[in-house]
Amino acid sequence: MLYGCLVVFFRGLRVFDFSIFRFFDFSTFRLFDFYGNRYRTRPLLIFVCMLLAGCNTTKFVPEGEMLLDKVKVTSDNKEVSPMKVQDYVKLRTNSKLFSLFKTPLAIYSLASRDTSKWTSRVLQHLGEAPVLYDERLVVATRNDLTAAMQNMGYLHAETEVKKTVKDGCKLSIEYVMHPGNAYFIKHVAYDIADPDIAALIMEDSSSKPLIGEGVRLDVDILDAERKRITAMLLNRGYYRFNKEYITYTADTLKDSRMVNLTMNVALYQRNSGSEPTLHPVYRIGKVTYTTDVENMPIRQEVLEENTWLKTGDLFREKSLQDTYNSFSRLNTIKYTNITFSEVDNGQESTVNGDNKLDCNIGVETLPPNTISFQPEGTNTSGDFGAALSAKYENRNIFRGSEHLSVEGRFAYEHIRSLVGYADHDFLEYSLEATLMFPRLIAPFIKPEVKRNLKTTTSELIVSYDLQNRPEFHRRVLSGGWHYRWKGRQQPSGNSIAYKFDLLDLDFVSMPWISETFRKEYLEDEKTKNAILKYNYEDLFIMNMAFGVSYTDGVNAYKASIETAGNLMDAVSEICDVKNNEYGQRMPFGIAYAQYVKGDFDYARSMKLSPNITLVLHGGLGIAYPYGNSTILPFEKRYFSGGANSVRGWTVRGLGPGKYVSDDGKINFINQTGDMKLDLNAELRTYLFWKFNAAFFLDAGNIWTLRDNKDQPNGKFQVNRFLDDLAASYGLGIRLNFDYFILRFDMAMKAVNPVYDTPKEHFPIIHPDFGRDFAFHFAVGMPF
Repeated sequence: MLYGCLVVFFRGLRVFDFSIFRFFDFSTFRLFDFYGNRYRTRPLLIFVCMLLAGCNTTKFVPEGEMLLDKVKVTSDNKEVSPMKVQDYVKLRTNSKLFSLFKTPLAIYSLASRDTSKWTSRVLQHLGEAPVLYDERLVVATRNDLTAAMQNMGYLHAETEVKKTVKDGCKLSIEYVMHPGNAYFIKHVAYDIADPDIAALIMEDSSSKPLIGEGVRLDVDILDAERKRITAMLLNRGYYRFNKEYITYTADTLKDSRMVNLTMNVALYQRNSGSEPTLHPVYRIGKVTYTTDVENMPIRQEVLEENTWLKTGDLFREKSLQDTYNSFSRLNTIKYTNITFSEVDNGQESTVNGDNKLDCNIGVETLPPNTISFQPEGTNTSGDFGAALSAKYENRNIFRGSEHLSVEGRFAYEHIRSLVGYADHDFLEYSLEATLMFPRLIAPFIKPEVKRNLKTTTSELIVSYDLQNRPEFHRRVLSGGWHYRWKGRQQPSGNSIAYKFDLLDLDFVSMPWISETFRKEYLEDEKTKNAILKYNYEDLFIMNMAFGVSYTDGVNAYKASIETAGNLMDAVSEICDVKNNEYGQRMPFGIAYAQYVKGDFDYARSMKLSPNITLVLHGGLGIAYPYGNSTILPFEKRYFSGGANSVRGWTVRGLGPGKYVSDDGKINFINQTGDMKLDLNAELRTYLFWKFNAAFFLDAGNIWTLRDNKDQPNGKFQVNRFLDDLAASYGLGIRLNFDYFILRFDMAMKAVNPVYDTPKEHFPIIHPDFGRDFAFHFAVGMPF
């Protein structure tokens, strides 16, 4: 019940605007006052520092025991990095904040010894008990480190343990690794009793072996070769082969660090008492399907289309995994279990002279229909409202695991801050239908080509959104046809995914604009704004986009390109559509947007220690309107600031360039641009319980690519690039509840590109909490 309440509440936060925090005076919570070059520390900070620094971290260390204060691993050979063997250390010290402060232990030590007090129980639950010295674990670590070095090829390695006692009850340990000299392979021989397997291994190993002359005698490399050969044989029909049939014999040479290595491949044995024989080869026999319900809910041709194990084919591990992957993509299937049974009934037991395996694919299905409701609370700059969504899903609408989703949404908000308008209510009605096919749907493509694109999904989306605001009424009709597919995931964890939006259509209609809004912002010569005017006119957007994302567990790349208006431009050219007074072509009586847009995003995650990770991120986006457009549609423009950008500024509070707003009411439109750069670094660390912390640095800005009188000093110029960059720093607290993460980021401006005095240019030297502080709340990580 509690989980359900949390899900409803936090889903509602997706539209929550936390600008309500502007009503709080954060200066009352400041920890420092700045006077010239002198800092006056607030009593609260003094109290917290004294409390944590003064607590006795050995209070809960039993008499006769010792607190483990420090653990360090060093090596006298630079080829053996201590970072590679950290997992072998079985006894670690208490967790540290950014490797500096043992905050969890300090919190635990604040508790009293009387555990009947609830405060003591809470502090001990949030904190971390002292880690005590354990001789047994130290000996085990020493032995494991020595074994690890020997497995790397350093056969005469040793590990020395140094201990240092401080204050009588704190002990530090240093493991000093002495690898010695490494041993290398001089020659590789093969002892394979099965001639067919010998031929396959020799053919395969001649092109891509992992072991050979000059390779270090590393157990991991030897085992990787066993796995590689086993994988090759499992894809050649050897269903019962495993890597345990492969062993090595190493013969060290006298007065030398070279080794003659022999790979041994044993004959097949069904069990320990049976006679060794040649390894059997298997082909697929009958393929059957079973389900947990009375009738199979999925059409037979769909099951066969997603099955890569075919009657008469050699057994292949790859085909087995492809079948599992294909079935996992079918929305109506919850669980798949594939079993094999060897046929042993005379003539039926072989296929083309090989052994036969009958295959059964058992599936457990999900309920086909679901209905869900989602209430939301909204807050836009202090204007509260509510919304309700209802969603219907059918996971198997055509008995081919096609997924139909229909969602309706109603939202209401009372806008108090508007002056001069008869109505103050904002109403929104929207309806969206999505139909997803777990296969490629496209004409003129051969079935075998479609089959090879087995991870492709095809998606049709249609939506309608109706907004009635006091200032205007807006209608948006949208439709799209999209493809999504993934490349094969490698054993190393590398994965790549693609998306291709073949066609997206958006028809934006503005049936009514209030006279007050029209006169104030669209027609008045002093206040009218070209960007605002363009985005409050009827507009047609027809675009196509392609994107790719790649990750290897450490590095993550995303790139996309989008174009719009080219097809409409060709139609206008063929039909000889004339330009209107603004230089726009309006086929069918409506202007169309024309632009090209590209985005690139990169993130790198580096684990510095078991509890500390450094994450670097960079993002660049450029969009250029041309032809029928001189201004980008509002939804395609970039903005800077906020929880996922330069966090020293609020959302849409930074840029473009050195632009200074002169009308706060339309900042949302003026503080947008055609180009964006984000550079971020986060040092993340574990704190205690479910709390994590991060210290971050951000830099970036947005720019326009054309001069615009409504955005002075906003155009990108190479010679002014560095001076236009904004920077901020801050500290974040994250609560990791596994199924979602709550993030609280507190940031200060460091370099402000918009300034009147040098003090305002470099807030990092002349900070002002009331001027430079920004607070952000978000769900999920920033990158």
